[in-house]
Amino acid sequence: MNNPPAFPGKQKALLIKSEHSDIAKQYEIDQNGMTLRDYFAAKAMQGLLSDPDWRQDMDFEDTAHAAYKQADAMLKAGKA
Repeated sequence: MNNPPAFPGKQKALLIKSEHSDIAKQYEIDQNGMTLRDYFAAKAMQGLLSDPDWRQDMDFEDTAHAAYKQADAMLKAGKA
């Protein structure tokens, strides 16, 4: 299953002063953030918990497992 970063990219940062130099330097930091699977699971969990009819007998661990199961299905469907 492919699980790429949800928000890949680079962030520019500016180092104003270091202990070795008074020269400002610009550099880039890789920012991958959460995985796409985590992003999908968070969205699925948000939907599950906002539904008042969601099974009241399910605890948070069961809800988290259901959210990741939905996320895995979404990743699989994206490969089709």
